[in-house]
Parts: sequence; structure tokens; C-alpha cells
Amino acid sequence: MPLRTLETWPHGAIMLDAEHTRFALWAPDAFFVSVELEDGQSLPLLPQADGWFVIKTRCPAGTRYRYNIDGELEVPDPASRAQAGDIHRHSVVVDPLAYTWRHRDWLGRPWNEAVIYELHVGALGGFVEVEQHLARLAGLGITAIELMPLAQFPGDRNWGYDGVLPYAPQASYGTPEQLKHLIDSAHGHGLAVLLDVVYNHFGPDGNYLHRYAKAFFNEDKHTPWGAAIDFRRREVRDFFIDNALMWLLEYRFDGLRFDAVHAIKSPDFLQELAQRIRQQIDPARHVWLTVENEHNQASLLQEGYDAQWNDDGHNALHVLLTGETEAYYADYADNPTEQLARCLSQGFVFQGHTNRHGKARGEPSGHLPPTAFVLFLQNHDQIGNRAFGERLHQLAHPDALKAATALLLLSPMIPLMFMGDEFAVEQPFLFFTSHHGELAELVREGRRNEFSAFDAFSDPARREQIPDPNAQQTFEDSRPNLTASGQSAIYTLYRQLLKIRHEQIIARLPGAHPLGAEVLAPGAVSARWQLGDGSLLRIDLNLSDKPVVHSPQAGTSLLFEHPPKSADLLNQGTLAPYCALVSLTTAAPLLPPDGERP
Repeated sequence: MPLRTLETWPHGAIMLDAEHTRFALWAPDAFFVSVELEDGQSLPLLPQADGWFVIKTRCPAGTRYRYNIDGELEVPDPASRAQAGDIHRHSVVVDPLAYTWRHRDWLGRPWNEAVIYELHVGALGGFVEVEQHLARLAGLGITAIELMPLAQFPGDRNWGYDGVLPYAPQASYGTPEQLKHLIDSAHGHGLAVLLDVVYNHFGPDGNYLHRYAKAFFNEDKHTPWGAAIDFRRREVRDFFIDNALMWLLEYRFDGLRFDAVHAIKSPDFLQELAQRIRQQIDPARHVWLTVENEHNQASLLQEGYDAQWNDDGHNALHVLLTGETEAYYADYADNPTEQLARCLSQGFVFQGHTNRHGKARGEPSGHLPPTAFVLFLQNHDQIGNRAFGERLHQLAHPDALKAATALLLLSPMIPLMFMGDEFAVEQPFLFFTSHHGELAELVREGRRNEFSAFDAFSDPARREQIPDPNAQQTFEDSRPNLTASGQSAIYTLYRQLLKIRHEQIIARLPGAHPLGAEVLAPGAVSARWQLGDGSLLRIDLNLSDKPVVHSPQAGTSLLFEHPPKSADLLNQGTLAPYCALVSLTTAAPLLPPDGERP
């Protein structure tokens, strides 16, 4: 697939200088397109080859505009850089140079330093309000925040996966300049900033592309959200690749997480996307590219992507911690301990193995480094996909959860936590939207029908108790209280474990590889890794309520134990219930890397 030719343009309104803007719309199914300015001017765009309509005109930053299609329909710019409110209102011309950066020398952090904190900007109050948490997160030991999708969506509250205008930061969260200030401030605290982007579908409300650019979609291939986006088209590819580059170059995000890439029906697009990003980003910068991919394509992680969210690891751990085996947890019901051992020693659990639907899933991944996998105990999906949004500490034995947290934060995989984990907040994280009319009703009923196959919701009256996604209260209930005391037990545990990770593990991760994992008993495993400097890391984990016979390893230095004195029991040949023991056999003194931040 060739790179952009002279016959194509960057999508949207691009400022050429302080007073002039070029408007470009790809509308192959339109006969006539004009740009309608808020002051009443109507400027016809000039038709070009391959369905483009373009005009260069006097138009400063801040100008509000819409496109008029064939004199029949006014639409927002699909590449709008900002909206004057909701998706159905005017788009706004944005000056990408308006913000003055304070930390221009920031080059990011190496991937081995990643400790990721996923958050929802709206639930925390907006871009300005998120800034209030940066110092605390850096002090806790977090090295990166990951923002759930920001693309403009209908209404003022949404998870973000219903985005329609992928170039426009959600107006209810703040302005483009406020988003840049948040990123700039995070860099000042030593925090990288990642963005979750959705390139596999558009939301159901406010997308007018079907009217004037049907070729954006491939009706022969479908996803859970309808016709697949047709990445065979150069114009479509450039629309999304330029979007990724905008976030990385103009906003200075430090990386992107690509949502549900298994729903992208053109695999070579993902290869080109990573290639174009790597080509155009300053090689001195550390830019992280991660994916969510149900297909467990290990090969993709050797083609420009740093890591994949490891749902397999989460699912096996969730079954062991909660005993839940419905829905997708059914794939982990029979042998979760063996599956956890495979995850720790080889990355993916499903590497071509047959799932509950009788289909082979995944590719062999044992050759990949442990840092190619992002591990988590919960995230927005795993909490919010529950009918009542319960968090893991409300479902699992507290000591078992502490042991699993030690595995999360001290294993060589890249750890990710969700906002509020550090305080074990009581607030749920529910599925919320702000749709209206018939769509609101469809979403509400669809949400409740999702749980009809669950035993707990077989009674329709019980399903009626599931919170309405469109209710304001559902959103309010999902806003976490992050003002709990920093001296709380769970916060202290996170801080202790992350201090150990920074001091003893992070610098040793480059070149790390697994040495295997042994199943000790149901719920208990022992895993070992050789780190990059030759040191040996060992984690003995027992998530069951029964003691397990196990032998200590001579010559190791204990980094962490839970519960206290559990190492003494291991010296007697017993791994205690709900236990995590983390030990290190060093090969050489550890030299902190340049720029290491505690």
C-alpha cells in the first residue's frame, strides 16, 4: 500500500498560517460541498480527484464551521480538532501552536520503566481536575497514566468507546490547550501519558460518513458494531494514521493503546500504522504502542508494537481469586492454576489452544520477553462489564488479593492498575453513556439483556435492577473517591511494592526471560525468571486457603513476603495460605539507569 500521494490531503481544517486555513473533506458520494461559517459565510469547496473537496481561505483559529452536503445536510467535520459543545454542534478551527510547552526536552521513559495507571478523565472531573492527582501518583511509584478514549462522543458522559470525531478531544472534559497542559504537567512529574484510541468502529450517534463517504466502510465484513472500516482505501488509512500522529506529535502523548484490533479486518493496516509512527517520531523519544487483541497475535508484537494487554493472565487470576466461571471466565474454569503457570512462563494462555466455542485461539508466545505483556488484576472492562460494577476487593479474599497484587507489581510483566485500586475504593465503575430517545432505550435494554444468560439475572425483575447507563446517577456513582488517607493499608502496600520494583527490578528487565513455572497445587504456583543482568527472580504464590508443600531455594534474598513470617514456614517446607514470596538471587550489583526516578 503506497504512502500518501500528491492527490490526497490531510483530513480536516489545517491552519496554513495565523490567518489562513485549508479545509479538506473526502466525500466521494457528494456532488457539492460547502463550508458554512458561523458568521453566515458559505464557501463552496472545490472538487478534486478521488472524491476530495478542498478550499484555502482566510479563516483564523477559533472560527466555528460546518460542512453542507449537497445543500441537504449540515455535518461536523469528521476530522474536527475541537467541537463547540456536542458532536451535532459546530466544529472549531484549532491552532496547533497556540500552546507553549514548558517541558520541551521531555523524551519519555523506556518501556521497562512502565507502571501504568488507567483512568477515566470524565469520572475525575476533566483535564484540569486530573492534574490534581499527578503528584500523588508519581509519589506512589506510577510512571505513566493512561487516559480512556477522548474522541468526541454524543452527550457529556461516556466510557469513550462511542467516539465519533477521533481528532477532537471531548469538549465536556476541556479544551485542546487544557489537555496539552495536563500532558505537559505530567511530564513535569516524570509521568508518561498514554491515550486509548478506537480505530475499529465509530459510535452509533453523530456519524454521517455513510451519507457522503460510504467507502469508509466494507459492507462485506462486519464487526460487533456493524460494517467494518475499510482500510483498503488510502484515504481511510491516512485518516487514522494521521490521527495517531496528531496525538503523538501535536499533543506529545507518550504512547497509544489501540482498542480491539482484532476487529480491524485489514491486518496489514496495523503493520503500516506502527511503521509510519516509528518512521515519523524522533528516534530519541520513547513512544509506547500497545494493543488489545483477542486473537493473541504474538507476531504483531514483533512488528513495531511493544506489548499486548494480557486478558488471559487476568482471567486466570480472576477465576482463582473469585471462583467465578460464567461468560468468558468459562475458558478458565477447569484448570486456572495450570493456565496461570503458562501465562507466567510463556505470556499468553491461549497459544492456539481451543476455547469454549471449539475454536483455536492465539499464537505461540514463549519466545517473547515478559515485558511484551501488560498484566492487570482489573481494568475498566473487567469492572464495568459487571452488572453492578463491583471491584475486585469486594469479591476476593483480602489476603489472596494482596498476594496477587504482589505478583502484579513485582513480576517482570508490565503492571497496569485502574483508578482507585490504590485505595480499594468502594465506588463501582459502571457502564455509562448519555444517549437520548430510541438509542437510549436500545442501550438500556441491550445492557440488561447482556446478563440474561447469567444465573443471577435469570429473573427479569432482577435485570431491571441493573443501573440504566444513561442515568446521570449511574455516572455519579462511578466517580471514585481518591482522597482517602495515604496511610491506608492498601495504599501502603502499593507504595511498598512499587518501591521494590523501582529499586530492584526495573533496571534489570531489559533482556529478561522466563525460566518456567511449576504448579504446586490448585491455586499455587512457583515461577522463575532470569533478568537482564543474570539475576534470578522467583515468585512463590498460593491463592488458596490451604497450605502447600514446597521447598525453599538456597541463596536467595527475600524482597517481599505476605503474610509476615511466611518465609519461615517455607523454610519448614510449607507455603502458607494466601501467600506471596518474592525473592532475588543477584548476579552483580545493580547500577541504576540514567534518569531513574523513584
